[in-house]
Amino acid sequence: MRFIAQEVREIMAQLGFRTLNNMVGRTDKLEMSKAIGHWKAKGLDFSNVFFQPDVSPFVKRFCQELQDHELDKTLDRQMLIRLCEPAIESGEPVRATIPINNSNRVVGTMLGSEVTRKHTNGLPEDTIKLHFKGSAGQSFGAFMPRGITFELEGDANDYFGKGLSGAKLVAKPPRGATFAPEENIIIGNVALYGATSGEAYIGGVAGERFCVRNSGVNAVVEGIGDHGCEYMTGGRVVILGETGRNFAAGMSGGTAYVLDLKGDFATRCNKEMVSLSKLEDKEEISELEGLIQRHAEYTGSPRGKTVLASWKAYLPKFVKVLPNDYARVLASLKKVRESGLSGEDAVMAAFVENTRDAARVGGG
Repeated sequence: MRFIAQEVREIMAQLGFRTLNNMVGRTDKLEMSKAIGHWKAKGLDFSNVFFQPDVSPFVKRFCQELQDHELDKTLDRQMLIRLCEPAIESGEPVRATIPINNSNRVVGTMLGSEVTRKHTNGLPEDTIKLHFKGSAGQSFGAFMPRGITFELEGDANDYFGKGLSGAKLVAKPPRGATFAPEENIIIGNVALYGATSGEAYIGGVAGERFCVRNSGVNAVVEGIGDHGCEYMTGGRVVILGETGRNFAAGMSGGTAYVLDLKGDFATRCNKEMVSLSKLEDKEEISELEGLIQRHAEYTGSPRGKTVLASWKAYLPKFVKVLPNDYARVLASLKKVRESGLSGEDAVMAAFVENTRDAARVGGG
Protein backbone atom coordinates (compact mmCIF):
# COMPACT_ATOMS: atom_id res chain seq x y z
CA MET A 1 0.00 0.00 0.00
CA ARG A 2 2.92 2.35 0.66
CA PHE A 3 4.24 1.73 -2.86
CA ILE A 4 0.78 2.38 -4.32
CA ALA A 5 0.45 5.61 -2.32
CA GLN A 6 3.90 6.75 -3.45
CA GLU A 7 3.11 6.11 -7.11
CA VAL A 8 -0.22 7.96 -6.78
CA ARG A 9 1.58 10.98 -5.29
CA GLU A 10 4.09 10.91 -8.14
CA ILE A 11 1.32 10.91 -10.75
CA MET A 12 -0.50 13.69 -8.91
CA ALA A 13 2.69 15.77 -8.85
CA GLN A 14 3.09 15.34 -12.61
CA LEU A 15 -0.47 16.61 -13.05
CA GLY A 16 0.09 19.51 -10.66
CA PHE A 17 -2.15 18.40 -7.79
CA ARG A 18 -1.42 18.27 -4.07
CA THR A 19 -4.64 16.56 -2.91
CA LEU A 20 -7.13 14.08 -4.33
CA ASN A 21 -9.96 16.52 -3.63
CA ASN A 22 -8.39 19.04 -6.01
CA MET A 23 -8.55 16.45 -8.78
CA VAL A 24 -12.33 16.00 -8.60
CA GLY A 25 -14.05 17.22 -11.75
CA ARG A 26 -10.85 18.22 -13.55
CA THR A 27 -11.79 16.69 -16.88
CA ASP A 28 -9.43 19.13 -18.57
CA LYS A 29 -6.60 16.86 -17.45
CA LEU A 30 -7.98 13.87 -19.37
CA GLU A 31 -6.47 12.96 -22.73
CA MET A 32 -9.62 12.48 -24.75
CA SER A 33 -8.06 12.07 -28.15
CA LYS A 34 -6.75 8.57 -27.39
CA ALA A 35 -10.15 7.34 -26.24
CA ILE A 36 -12.05 8.87 -29.14
CA GLY A 37 -9.51 7.48 -31.60
CA HIS A 38 -9.95 3.92 -30.36
CA TRP A 39 -11.81 1.65 -32.78
CA LYS A 40 -14.41 0.72 -30.16
CA ALA A 41 -15.29 4.40 -29.64
CA LYS A 42 -15.40 5.32 -33.32
CA GLY A 43 -18.13 7.86 -33.94
CA LEU A 44 -18.65 8.72 -30.25
CA ASP A 45 -18.22 12.29 -29.06
CA PHE A 46 -17.85 12.88 -25.30
CA SER A 47 -16.90 16.54 -25.49
CA ASN A 48 -20.17 17.60 -23.85
CA VAL A 49 -19.56 15.19 -20.96
CA PHE A 50 -16.08 16.61 -20.37
CA PHE A 51 -17.15 20.24 -20.85
CA GLN A 52 -15.85 22.60 -18.12
CA PRO A 53 -18.40 25.34 -17.33
CA ASP A 54 -17.21 28.79 -16.33
CA VAL A 55 -18.10 28.85 -12.60
CA SER A 56 -16.96 30.66 -9.49
CA PRO A 57 -13.88 29.19 -7.76
CA PHE A 58 -16.04 28.91 -4.63
CA VAL A 59 -18.26 26.25 -6.23
CA LYS A 60 -17.88 23.00 -4.28
CA ARG A 61 -16.48 20.28 -6.49
CA PHE A 62 -16.11 17.66 -3.74
CA CYS A 63 -17.89 16.68 -0.53
CA GLN A 64 -17.40 19.36 2.11
CA GLU A 65 -20.50 18.79 4.22
CA LEU A 66 -21.13 15.57 6.12
CA GLN A 67 -24.27 13.75 5.07
CA ASP A 68 -26.84 12.99 7.75
CA HIS A 69 -27.69 9.30 7.36
CA GLU A 70 -30.33 9.62 10.10
CA LEU A 71 -28.92 6.65 11.98
CA ASP A 72 -30.52 7.92 15.18
CA LYS A 73 -33.90 7.21 13.60
CA THR A 74 -33.14 3.53 12.99
CA LEU A 75 -34.96 0.82 14.92
CA ASP A 76 -31.66 -0.32 16.42
CA ARG A 77 -30.84 3.08 17.91
CA GLN A 78 -34.39 3.92 18.93
CA MET A 79 -35.25 0.61 20.56
CA LEU A 80 -33.23 -2.58 20.02
CA ILE A 81 -29.88 -1.65 21.57
CA ARG A 82 -31.55 -0.21 24.66
CA LEU A 83 -33.93 -3.17 24.92
CA CYS A 84 -31.09 -5.71 24.66
CA GLU A 85 -28.73 -3.92 27.04
CA PRO A 86 -29.09 -6.62 29.77
CA ALA A 87 -27.90 -9.24 27.28
CA ILE A 88 -25.09 -7.06 25.95
CA GLU A 89 -23.79 -6.10 29.38
CA SER A 90 -24.30 -9.27 31.43
CA GLY A 91 -25.61 -11.99 29.10
CA GLU A 92 -29.15 -11.99 30.50
CA PRO A 93 -31.79 -13.44 28.15
CA VAL A 94 -33.98 -10.89 26.35
CA ARG A 95 -37.39 -11.59 24.79
CA ALA A 96 -39.70 -9.14 23.02
CA THR A 97 -42.27 -8.75 20.22
CA ILE A 98 -41.78 -5.71 17.98
CA PRO A 99 -43.73 -4.27 15.02
CA ILE A 100 -41.73 -3.62 11.85
CA ASN A 101 -42.31 -2.05 8.42
CA ASN A 102 -40.32 -1.84 5.22
CA SER A 103 -38.83 1.54 6.08
CA ASN A 104 -36.90 -0.23 8.84
CA ARG A 105 -33.74 -1.22 7.01
CA VAL A 106 -30.65 -3.08 8.27
CA VAL A 107 -32.52 -4.03 11.43
CA GLY A 108 -30.19 -5.79 13.85
CA THR A 109 -26.87 -4.78 12.33
CA MET A 110 -25.98 -2.11 14.87
CA LEU A 111 -27.31 -4.32 17.65
CA GLY A 112 -24.98 -7.05 16.42
CA SER A 113 -22.09 -4.60 16.43
CA GLU A 114 -22.75 -3.76 20.09
CA VAL A 115 -22.83 -7.47 20.96
CA THR A 116 -19.53 -8.09 19.18
CA ARG A 117 -17.84 -5.16 20.95
CA LYS A 118 -18.61 -6.77 24.32
CA HIS A 119 -18.50 -10.44 23.31
CA THR A 120 -15.97 -11.17 20.58
CA ASN A 121 -17.28 -14.68 19.95
CA GLY A 122 -20.93 -13.77 20.35
CA LEU A 123 -23.40 -14.92 23.01
CA PRO A 124 -24.92 -18.34 23.82
CA GLU A 125 -27.67 -19.41 21.42
CA ASP A 126 -30.97 -17.52 21.78
CA THR A 127 -29.66 -15.09 24.42
CA ILE A 128 -31.42 -12.36 22.44
CA LYS A 129 -34.65 -13.59 20.87
CA LEU A 130 -36.84 -10.99 19.19
CA HIS A 131 -40.12 -11.61 17.38
CA PHE A 132 -41.00 -9.11 14.64
CA LYS A 133 -44.42 -8.66 13.04
CA GLY A 134 -44.85 -6.94 9.68
CA SER A 135 -42.85 -6.33 6.51
CA ALA A 136 -39.11 -5.89 7.03
CA GLY A 137 -37.04 -3.57 4.85
CA GLN A 138 -33.75 -4.36 3.13
CA SER A 139 -30.96 -6.25 4.89
CA PHE A 140 -33.01 -7.58 7.78
CA GLY A 141 -30.60 -9.27 10.22
CA ALA A 142 -27.49 -8.38 8.22
CA PHE A 143 -24.08 -9.26 9.74
CA MET A 144 -25.54 -10.37 13.09
CA PRO A 145 -23.32 -12.53 15.35
CA ARG A 146 -23.99 -15.68 17.35
CA GLY A 147 -26.47 -15.45 20.21
CA ILE A 148 -29.12 -13.38 18.40
CA THR A 149 -32.31 -14.91 17.03
CA PHE A 150 -34.69 -12.86 14.90
CA GLU A 151 -38.08 -14.36 14.10
CA LEU A 152 -40.03 -12.50 11.42
CA GLU A 153 -43.75 -13.09 11.11
CA GLY A 154 -44.54 -11.45 7.79
CA ASP A 155 -42.17 -10.90 4.87
CA ALA A 156 -38.84 -9.24 4.08
CA ASN A 157 -37.24 -7.24 1.30
CA ASP A 158 -33.91 -7.95 -0.46
CA TYR A 159 -30.62 -8.91 1.25
CA PHE A 160 -32.28 -10.81 4.09
CA GLY A 161 -29.45 -12.04 6.35
CA LYS A 162 -26.68 -10.44 4.28
CA GLY A 163 -23.28 -11.32 5.77
CA LEU A 164 -24.92 -13.32 8.57
CA SER A 165 -22.18 -14.12 11.09
CA GLY A 166 -23.56 -16.70 13.50
CA ALA A 167 -27.09 -15.52 14.27
CA LYS A 168 -30.32 -17.40 13.61
CA LEU A 169 -33.02 -16.00 11.31
CA VAL A 170 -36.56 -17.30 10.89
CA ALA A 171 -39.13 -15.97 8.42
CA LYS A 172 -42.67 -17.28 8.27
CA PRO A 173 -46.09 -16.12 7.00
CA PRO A 174 -48.38 -14.14 9.31
CA ARG A 175 -50.55 -16.22 11.59
CA GLY A 176 -53.84 -16.93 9.84
CA ALA A 177 -52.43 -16.41 6.32
CA THR A 178 -54.57 -18.24 3.74
CA PHE A 179 -51.93 -18.66 1.01
CA ALA A 180 -49.69 -21.71 0.53
CA PRO A 181 -46.19 -20.70 1.76
CA GLU A 182 -44.41 -23.10 -0.60
CA GLU A 183 -45.99 -21.28 -3.56
CA ASN A 184 -45.42 -17.68 -2.51
CA ILE A 185 -42.38 -15.45 -2.14
CA ILE A 186 -41.79 -14.37 1.44
CA ILE A 187 -38.31 -12.81 1.21
CA GLY A 188 -36.64 -10.85 -1.58
CA ASN A 189 -33.56 -11.28 -3.74
CA VAL A 190 -29.94 -11.95 -2.72
CA ALA A 191 -30.80 -13.39 0.70
CA LEU A 192 -27.82 -14.52 2.82
CA TYR A 193 -25.36 -12.88 0.44
CA GLY A 194 -21.82 -13.46 1.73
CA ALA A 195 -23.06 -15.11 4.94
CA THR A 196 -20.32 -16.83 6.94
CA SER A 197 -22.08 -18.75 9.73
CA GLY A 198 -25.41 -19.21 11.47
CA GLU A 199 -28.82 -20.59 10.52
CA ALA A 200 -31.77 -19.41 8.43
CA TYR A 201 -35.21 -20.98 8.06
CA ILE A 202 -37.61 -19.48 5.53
CA GLY A 203 -41.18 -20.75 5.58
CA GLY A 204 -41.87 -19.80 2.00
CA VAL A 205 -40.13 -18.99 -1.29
CA ALA A 206 -37.11 -16.69 -1.71
CA GLY A 207 -36.28 -14.49 -4.70
CA GLU A 208 -33.27 -14.73 -7.00
CA ARG A 209 -29.62 -15.27 -6.06
CA PHE A 210 -30.32 -17.06 -2.81
CA CYS A 211 -27.17 -17.80 -0.76
CA VAL A 212 -24.78 -16.21 -3.24
CA ARG A 213 -21.23 -16.43 -1.80
CA ASN A 214 -22.51 -18.26 1.26
CA SER A 215 -19.49 -19.69 3.07
CA GLY A 216 -20.92 -21.31 6.18
CA VAL A 217 -24.63 -20.80 6.85
CA ASN A 218 -27.10 -23.67 7.04
CA ALA A 219 -30.34 -22.58 5.38
CA VAL A 220 -33.71 -24.15 4.58
CA VAL A 221 -36.14 -22.57 2.14
CA GLU A 222 -39.18 -23.82 0.20
CA GLY A 223 -38.27 -22.56 -3.25
CA ILE A 224 -36.00 -19.98 -4.90
CA GLY A 225 -35.57 -17.95 -8.08
CA ASP A 226 -32.71 -17.95 -10.59
CA HIS A 227 -28.98 -18.22 -9.80
CA GLY A 228 -29.32 -19.96 -6.43
CA CYS A 229 -26.11 -20.83 -4.53
CA GLU A 230 -24.04 -18.85 -7.02
CA TYR A 231 -20.33 -18.76 -6.04
CA MET A 232 -21.15 -20.60 -2.81
CA THR A 233 -18.05 -21.83 -0.94
CA GLY A 234 -19.45 -23.46 2.21
CA GLY A 235 -22.47 -24.25 4.35
CA ARG A 236 -25.53 -26.33 3.60
CA VAL A 237 -28.65 -25.26 1.73
CA VAL A 238 -31.89 -27.26 1.67
CA ILE A 239 -34.54 -26.33 -0.90
CA LEU A 240 -37.91 -27.97 -0.34
CA GLY A 241 -39.25 -27.03 -3.74
CA GLU A 242 -38.37 -25.69 -7.16
CA THR A 243 -35.37 -23.60 -8.14
CA GLY A 244 -34.90 -21.15 -10.98
CA ARG A 245 -32.36 -21.58 -13.74
CA ASN A 246 -28.56 -21.47 -13.48
CA PHE A 247 -28.44 -23.05 -10.03
CA ALA A 248 -24.93 -23.58 -8.57
CA ALA A 249 -23.07 -21.42 -11.11
CA GLY A 250 -19.53 -20.97 -9.81
CA MET A 251 -20.28 -23.05 -6.71
CA SER A 252 -16.96 -24.35 -5.36
CA GLY A 253 -17.84 -25.48 -1.83
CA GLY A 254 -20.64 -26.43 0.51
CA THR A 255 -23.56 -28.73 -0.27
CA ALA A 256 -27.09 -28.18 -1.53
CA TYR A 257 -30.04 -30.56 -1.27
CA VAL A 258 -32.93 -29.94 -3.64
CA LEU A 259 -36.32 -31.64 -3.35
CA ASP A 260 -36.91 -32.43 -7.03
CA LEU A 261 -40.61 -33.27 -7.05
CA LYS A 262 -40.98 -32.96 -10.83
CA GLY A 263 -37.70 -34.66 -11.71
CA ASP A 264 -36.47 -31.80 -13.90
CA PHE A 265 -34.02 -30.02 -11.59
CA ALA A 266 -31.01 -31.11 -13.66
CA THR A 267 -32.23 -28.95 -16.57
CA ARG A 268 -32.00 -25.83 -14.39
CA CYS A 269 -28.67 -26.62 -12.73
CA ASN A 270 -25.35 -25.27 -14.02
CA LYS A 271 -23.24 -28.45 -13.91
CA GLU A 272 -19.97 -26.84 -14.98
CA MET A 273 -18.48 -27.16 -11.46
CA VAL A 274 -20.85 -29.52 -9.64
CA SER A 275 -22.20 -33.05 -9.83
CA LEU A 276 -25.68 -34.31 -8.95
CA SER A 277 -26.35 -37.48 -6.99
CA LYS A 278 -28.75 -39.21 -4.63
CA LEU A 279 -28.17 -39.37 -0.88
CA GLU A 280 -26.65 -42.61 0.39
CA ASP A 281 -24.61 -41.80 3.49
CA LYS A 282 -26.68 -42.51 6.64
CA GLU A 283 -25.04 -39.75 8.67
CA GLU A 284 -25.66 -37.22 5.92
CA ILE A 285 -29.29 -38.31 5.59
CA SER A 286 -29.74 -37.90 9.33
CA GLU A 287 -28.27 -34.39 9.22
CA LEU A 288 -30.58 -33.42 6.35
CA GLU A 289 -33.60 -34.72 8.25
CA GLY A 290 -32.47 -32.77 11.30
CA LEU A 291 -32.31 -29.51 9.32
CA ILE A 292 -35.83 -30.04 8.00
CA GLN A 293 -37.07 -30.84 11.51
CA ARG A 294 -35.66 -27.54 12.78
CA HIS A 295 -37.26 -25.77 9.82
CA ALA A 296 -40.67 -27.28 10.59
CA GLU A 297 -40.28 -26.46 14.27
CA TYR A 298 -39.32 -22.82 13.76
CA THR A 299 -41.61 -21.94 10.84
CA GLY A 300 -44.52 -24.35 11.26
CA SER A 301 -44.01 -25.21 7.57
CA PRO A 302 -46.74 -27.46 6.09
CA ARG A 303 -44.27 -28.57 3.39
CA GLY A 304 -41.63 -29.44 5.98
CA LYS A 305 -44.11 -31.42 8.08
CA THR A 306 -45.34 -33.31 5.00
CA VAL A 307 -41.81 -34.29 4.02
CA LEU A 308 -40.98 -35.48 7.52
CA ALA A 309 -44.22 -37.43 7.85
CA SER A 310 -43.44 -39.38 4.64
CA TRP A 311 -39.65 -39.28 4.91
CA LYS A 312 -38.99 -42.62 3.18
CA ALA A 313 -41.11 -41.56 0.21
CA TYR A 314 -39.54 -38.11 -0.14
CA LEU A 315 -35.89 -39.01 0.51
CA PRO A 316 -35.30 -40.52 -2.99
CA LYS A 317 -36.58 -37.27 -4.52
CA PHE A 318 -33.75 -35.22 -2.99
CA VAL A 319 -30.86 -34.33 -5.29
CA LYS A 320 -27.49 -33.66 -3.73
CA VAL A 321 -25.47 -30.89 -5.38
CA LEU A 322 -21.77 -31.14 -4.60
CA PRO A 323 -18.87 -29.21 -6.21
CA ASN A 324 -16.41 -31.54 -7.92
CA ASP A 325 -13.27 -30.13 -6.31
CA TYR A 326 -14.92 -30.05 -2.89
CA ALA A 327 -15.98 -33.68 -3.31
CA ARG A 328 -12.38 -34.64 -4.00
CA VAL A 329 -11.24 -32.83 -0.84
CA LEU A 330 -13.90 -34.58 1.26
CA ALA A 331 -12.90 -37.95 -0.19
CA SER A 332 -9.24 -37.29 0.63
CA LEU A 333 -10.09 -36.22 4.17
CA LYS A 334 -12.23 -39.32 4.72
CA LYS A 335 -9.47 -41.55 3.42
CA VAL A 336 -6.90 -39.95 5.72
CA ARG A 337 -9.14 -40.16 8.78
CA GLU A 338 -9.80 -43.82 8.12
CA SER A 339 -6.03 -44.30 8.32
CA GLY A 340 -6.11 -43.10 11.95
CA LEU A 341 -5.03 -39.48 11.68
CA SER A 342 -7.11 -36.66 13.16
CA GLY A 343 -7.09 -32.90 13.73
CA GLU A 344 -4.50 -30.77 11.93
CA ASP A 345 -2.50 -33.83 10.88
CA ALA A 346 -5.53 -35.19 9.05
CA VAL A 347 -6.19 -31.88 7.32
CA MET A 348 -2.57 -31.56 6.16
CA ALA A 349 -2.45 -35.15 4.95
CA ALA A 350 -5.74 -34.67 3.10
CA PHE A 351 -4.33 -31.55 1.45
CA VAL A 352 -1.31 -33.49 0.20
CA GLU A 353 -3.50 -36.36 -0.99
CA ASN A 354 -5.90 -34.00 -2.77
CA THR A 355 -3.00 -32.20 -4.46
CA ARG A 356 -1.76 -35.50 -5.82
CA ASP A 357 -5.24 -36.42 -7.06
CA ALA A 358 -5.59 -33.04 -8.76
CA ALA A 359 -2.25 -33.53 -10.49
CA ARG A 360 -3.36 -36.93 -11.76
CA VAL A 361 -6.64 -35.49 -13.08
CA GLY A 362 -4.83 -32.61 -14.73
CA GLY A 363 -2.11 -34.83 -16.16
CA GLY A 364 0.60 -33.15 -14.04
